[in-house]
Amino acid sequence: MGAGGASRLGEVARLFLRLGVTAFGGPAAHVAVMEDECVRRRGWMSREQFLDVLGASNLIPGPTSTELAMHAGYHRAGWPGLVAAGCCFIGPAALIVGGVAALYVEGGRLPALGGVLTVVKPVALVIVIQALVSLARAALRTPLLILLAAGSVAGALAGLVEAAVLIGAGLLHLFVSKRQVAAAAAVLLAVPARALAEGAAAVGAVAPGALFTAFAKAGAVVLGSGYVLFAVLKTQLVEGSGWISEAQLLDAIAVGQITPGPVFTSATFIGYLLGGAPGAAIATIGVFLPAFAFTAASVRVLQRVRRSPAARTFLDGVNAAAVALIAVVAVALAQTAVTDAWTGAVALAAAVLVGCLRLNPSWVLAAAALIGAAATI
Repeated sequence: MGAGGASRLGEVARLFLRLGVTAFGGPAAHVAVMEDECVRRRGWMSREQFLDVLGASNLIPGPTSTELAMHAGYHRAGWPGLVAAGCCFIGPAALIVGGVAALYVEGGRLPALGGVLTVVKPVALVIVIQALVSLARAALRTPLLILLAAGSVAGALAGLVEAAVLIGAGLLHLFVSKRQVAAAAAVLLAVPARALAEGAAAVGAVAPGALFTAFAKAGAVVLGSGYVLFAVLKTQLVEGSGWISEAQLLDAIAVGQITPGPVFTSATFIGYLLGGAPGAAIATIGVFLPAFAFTAASVRVLQRVRRSPAARTFLDGVNAAAVALIAVVAVALAQTAVTDAWTGAVALAAAVLVGCLRLNPSWVLAAAALIGAAATI
């Protein structure tokens, strides 16, 4: 790697190390912060490219925001950038969650940090709305795409799973546009199968162990938001093996929400409960490893998609649906984020800081988390 490549890799590492410490607010907020950092501030990719990798990340198993970080790292620094972005985004968050787990084991209960979410949610709402407006301008370029986005909102509100909404919007856009339906069908059938096969091979090649296997299996099958992981873990670890209680799973979910970085780091918390620091490391590697494999496979898929008019049309539909799903999340977040004069004031202050003064959203989120923690204590 030349000096230029090393410099770009350093940029990727520094950015995602910072986000691993400051990116509070959950997956939708992470997407918004990454759009601000990678598109607006640094120009690592165009808004259209960002939408493409967001759509691809939504269509493969694993934590969407972590896979989006890997794609951004690849755009900036190639394959080393993909690995660096993923590791740097996951690492600090996993260490923080591991520390909280140690306090939990020592004291028998979670630290009193519930106030963090009270302050973080209004700030996250403002940041998500800002990114939503920006992404909608790029994704909803035609009346048909606007209609598909509206239909995707309706489908999500009706309870359809995210994957069905995304794939359905892509297929509808392809069908209505009347472009090479047969060719696109071949791409859509062959590409996911290949990505899944490559991802499964990567997972199966790693060292055995019941703990690792349980979390690798969960990371390899979860499609949609990180919150789907909790349903899988409940089936496997609470109802199946009985390794943890439902109360412990709920505590793990809470920790995943109040700490920065990927929600999937709840696995780190559970791993610590089951095996201390080594267990936390095993669970973290297990649950995130499939994401690295699937993202690496999807990089090559996207390169092919961009050369295929039919697949390009499909992905445009997926992107419209992805924006619609962010809108649904924003509405749900608004209902719980702004509930009184205090949270309304926080949201207004965030709008001024981020929208008018153009302060960095990740630092605003981090400041909100510190204020919430201080107020609780």
